[in-house]
Amino acid sequence: MSEKQTSVEAQTVSAAHHVVNDFSITVATVNGSGSQTSNLTILRAIFKMGVPVSGKNLFPSNIQGLPTWYTIRVSKDGFLARRDVHEIVISLNPASFAQDLADVDPGGVFLYADDIRMPIERKDISVYPMPVKSIVKDSDAPINLRDYVANMVYVGVLAWVLNIDLEKIYQALSFHFKGKTKPIDLNYGVVKTSFDWASQNLVKQDPYHLEPMNLTEGYIMADGNTAAAIGSIYGGVQFAAWYPITPATSLAESLVEYLGILRKDTESNQKNTYVVLQAEDELAAIGMTVGAGFSGLRAMTSTSGPGLSLMAEFAGLAYFAEVPIVVWDVQRVGPSTGLPTRTAQGDLTFVNFIGHGDTQQIILIPGSVNECFEFGWKAFDIAERMQMPVFVLSDLDFGMNQWMTQPFQYPDTPMDRGKILWEADLDRIEGKWGRYLDVDGDGIPYRTVPGNRHPRAAYFARGTGHDENARYSEDKDVWNKLLGRLKRKYETARHYVPKPIVENMQGAHVGIIAYGSTDPAVQEARHLLAQDGQKTGYLRLRALPFTSEVDDFIRTHDHVYVVEMNRDGQLHQLLKIEYPQYALKLISHACTDGLPLTARFVREAIDSKEAK
Repeated sequence: MSEKQTSVEAQTVSAAHHVVNDFSITVATVNGSGSQTSNLTILRAIFKMGVPVSGKNLFPSNIQGLPTWYTIRVSKDGFLARRDVHEIVISLNPASFAQDLADVDPGGVFLYADDIRMPIERKDISVYPMPVKSIVKDSDAPINLRDYVANMVYVGVLAWVLNIDLEKIYQALSFHFKGKTKPIDLNYGVVKTSFDWASQNLVKQDPYHLEPMNLTEGYIMADGNTAAAIGSIYGGVQFAAWYPITPATSLAESLVEYLGILRKDTESNQKNTYVVLQAEDELAAIGMTVGAGFSGLRAMTSTSGPGLSLMAEFAGLAYFAEVPIVVWDVQRVGPSTGLPTRTAQGDLTFVNFIGHGDTQQIILIPGSVNECFEFGWKAFDIAERMQMPVFVLSDLDFGMNQWMTQPFQYPDTPMDRGKILWEADLDRIEGKWGRYLDVDGDGIPYRTVPGNRHPRAAYFARGTGHDENARYSEDKDVWNKLLGRLKRKYETARHYVPKPIVENMQGAHVGIIAYGSTDPAVQEARHLLAQDGQKTGYLRLRALPFTSEVDDFIRTHDHVYVVEMNRDGQLHQLLKIEYPQYALKLISHACTDGLPLTARFVREAIDSKEAK
């Protein structure tokens, strides 16, 4: 096929309809090729054109050279969930070429590097070859950078195909390279050359177009790990210990970056007012965090499922010794590399009961990048108020992908340090205070922190059996009293955790409960179901323990579908434990394939079951 030729069938498809701002783009490259810069450039350029857009990196965390994909969802209606339809596919990887070609939706577009000498027999799509090597060879790029700037060729050709504003591409490059002229101009030069080549050598036959809108005004692009880090800083984090693990590493790296900007003591010669330590492993990281939390610092760590397993014992210690800490779990499929480092929601039941013996933990579950920021600071308030660990469950999709989001808002309430006794407080107390004494009936005792100089401030912390005055005891009545108070404290937490977001429809008998990054898919599925005449109520869970809103929601719907990204329906299990009277109403709808959830998955399941 010559560069000026396209199939007759593709021309017929193109003439039949005109698709504007409503399609998906998939870029197929190899791990370590530097394509992330190009993909984010496309994403940000479309965003700057005012068009709602989301991007998802479907990469395996493994050795360089294996296949990787990046998908971009363009939606004039503002839907941001992944779609499993590939209207536009860009292929630069011979290893995945045949599958990439087969994945193109009929009537779609296939752009490929013309040095890949493989047959293209499909007649129902538009095909555009790209002379990647020749354009890069003729560019000013140094030899050692050519493999990286080669990705800018598809940026330029795609810009011609879709009519992406080149000025917006330049702005996106400027943002990525932080205004550094040399790399901006080098990459933009390849983009412009490729755009010009396409305009002179290709004939557009596909139906896909981008047109400016104004639907992104007032929004920013951000990833959840960065949002969590900034939120933690605004929450007053003073200590963080961590160990590298995909997909949580960038959370700690963002802490280091932004703490260095935001947390300097200007009155003491620009000294840091924080400590961030990379520990030798996850066990050490949480151990340091517990020590810092006991010392009165706002302390946190971040990890993913495999690291969380190593943290279980110290999490149990913090629970029984009643030490406030924050643990961010950026969830993934499982241990090892490759597929296991894709997105999932498989840690819910593990975290709920983490520790040894009878424990139930407080869990916050952000449902947007903006909530990653909000829960970053709110987790510290809850941890100190409740004097126990608070786990925040994000996932790879939120943590590492760019999302449209509202700008972050400064905390709207004063910092809550909880029941801390200072010197003046102890002076007002008649007699001896008890570290683990519940004087208010809410299960939460009062505490002091090291550095309090009052002679009655000290106590010996206990993770084992202890009485109200922190004295070691193996008496069964003392132990049962302690467990009862900890249970009472967990009940108190229901009044402090974020309440679920409930969206009802008049006359809806079907309900959906979901959490975390499944929200965009559920929202879109509800829209599609409503078009089919199927009304649904929706509760997005934001925390455990459950609050009264959950009970009310299940009670007022005939069927409730529990949507989540794991194999066994973990939230479904916990709901049945909490509300056994509603067990027959609750229907598990779980999926774990390592990919962000789609609206089609949610819609088809409810359609098929409700039709019976």
